[in-house]
Amino acid sequence: MTETLLIRDAGEADLPRLLAIINQAIRETTAVWHVQETTLEARRGWLSDRQGAGRPVLVAELDGVVQGFASYGEFRPFAGFAATVEHSVYVDPAAQGRGLGRQLLAALVARAEKAGDVHVMVAAIEAGNAASIALHKREGFVEAGVLKETGQKFGRWLDLLFMTRHF
Repeated sequence: MTETLLIRDAGEADLPRLLAIINQAIRETTAVWHVQETTLEARRGWLSDRQGAGRPVLVAELDGVVQGFASYGEFRPFAGFAATVEHSVYVDPAAQGRGLGRQLLAALVARAEKAGDVHVMVAAIEAGNAASIALHKREGFVEAGVLKETGQKFGRWLDLLFMTRHF
């Protein structure tokens, strides 16, 4: 059976799935360092802010069900960083290993290239996340440095690896 994958812009109707995916990552992974789950209202504001700023929020829809999302936005809130963005990619664990993360990241990079206002895209990755690091390397990101023990989750210190891709 062939699966049908569609990468498209997110809409209001996608928010419950985006919420479920991000909250699973908050609860169970070090991919995001939040420790409190978020709300539908917070996700609604996030989507509105990103889209209002002209920044993409993409979803990966597999056989009609949203299984992942990716977006980029402001890196730092200072004018000198205007051409630098930070991105994120999340895939539901049940859909991992099917290339959705790779396709979401590739689509996000293509959007940044098309926008023409992005000079650097930054990935901030928990340094032990080998799958994410490999994914980013395949998409042309290079390691830019590690901040040792800069965060905590699940009772342990975490290192933050920065990877960058220039346009």
